[in-house]
Amino acid sequence: MSNEAEDPTARDGDVTRREFLEVTSAALVVGAVTSVAAAPQDRRPPGAPVRPRTTIRVTVNGTAQRLDVDDHWTLAELLRDHLRLTGTKLGCERGECGACTVLIDDTPVYACSYLAAWTDGRSVMTVEGLARGNTLDPLQEAFMTHDAPQCGFCTSGQLMSAKALLNRNPTPTPQDVRAALAGNLCRCANYNRIVEAVMAASTRAGAGRASGGAE
Repeated sequence: MSNEAEDPTARDGDVTRREFLEVTSAALVVGAVTSVAAAPQDRRPPGAPVRPRTTIRVTVNGTAQRLDVDDHWTLAELLRDHLRLTGTKLGCERGECGACTVLIDDTPVYACSYLAAWTDGRSVMTVEGLARGNTLDPLQEAFMTHDAPQCGFCTSGQLMSAKALLNRNPTPTPQDVRAALAGNLCRCANYNRIVEAVMAASTRAGAGRASGGAE
């Protein structure tokens, strides 16, 4: 191998190395631009049937809406991609981790495994619907006070499952909380703090009801 510096103007046959690099680089750029420009917006094969759509009426976080949805959309797709309610997280996308949990008529469901069309005539609550204006739900405050969120990715799903529990059982035991949140995985393994937070929220809510009843 020669130790001499390469001369960029040296010719290999009739083409200099510089000319070769300039030509091939330009070809790559033109090819890339052409590929992007030519990319079809509709990637369905020619003649493929149009995917069916359904018009639904659904109440999302207290607001009644009339929506035209693709029959293939999951509820998570509708919420995140079309209604921009990104508090609902996607984890496993196969109904196992619980990060996408929302409430449908006060029942917790995995939004990644529930079709958007199935919500016709129903009420959906996401984590964005817990607060009232600038006032957090007592459950949200309890989560912060007891350091229940760690990375925070599973927190919205945990909150919604806990909210469903407290709606049907305002005074749960720690075992009730563990059972209700069994379908919500916390990869940070912060389960004890989550249980503490839900128990604290139930105590606070109970105290509020007692105070209200005494007035």
